Amino acid sequence: MNKSLLTNGLAAAMTAGGLVAHQPLLLSVGLFSLSGAVTNELAVHMLFEKVPGLYGSGVIPARFEDFKAAIRNLMMEQFFTDENIDRFLSSNAGDRALDLSGVIEQIDLGPAFDALVATVAQSSFGGMLAMFGGTEALMPMKEPFEEKMKASLVAISGSEEFHGLLKAELERPDMLKDLKAQVEQIVQSRLNELTPELVKTLVQQMIREHLGWLVVWGGVFGGLIGLVAGLLQA
Repeated sequence: MNKSLLTNGLAAAMTAGGLVAHQPLLLSVGLFSLSGAVTNELAVHMLFEKVPGLYGSGVIPARFEDFKAAIRNLMMEQFFTDENIDRFLSSNAGDRALDLSGVIEQIDLGPAFDALVATVAQSSFGGMLAMFGGTEALMPMKEPFEEKMKASLVAISGSEEFHGLLKAELERPDMLKDLKAQVEQIVQSRLNELTPELVKTLVQQMIREHLGWLVVWGGVFGGLIGLVAGLLQA
């Protein structure tokens, strides 16, 4: 169900009903509700799309490079550590294809999600978000974010290029330092294949459903304000 479309439709219906029936109270509720819903719908849209003349719009694509850097740092600093590589070498795992899916499943992607939440909170939409519970309103999207991010990390670490490079580097005495540099280069090259549009689509799919409640509550609170305004004028 498209919550935004339903909310805007109900608000528009109340507005039209108030006009046709010459009911000022219903018209006031409808107009205020429609105003709140449309405003929040625009705010959600502006997270993903740059709107000419509106400062702060398109914050997700605008932070594209930060998004890629966070993924690279996550991989290199959390599970491609010296300790993890040493453990892998000492277990004689070099003769087998490296499968990091188990490690990735256990990894904590909370910092990556927190960085995304902080980006939204520090944008021009932070004040509006505060009206609907602050960053807590974004918490329902944490699980789908982590699932999709882990799937992407598994795909990167499972590539033939990645496995081939690792097997060759394991035979070198000074391989540890070089291995980390080469792995980081591969990760970076794969991340460079991403485009702002792909990142925008990925994030958009994960959070649009949950941010849709901003539109719903914008319509609800707008309608309540309209009701009060109509009663005061009666």
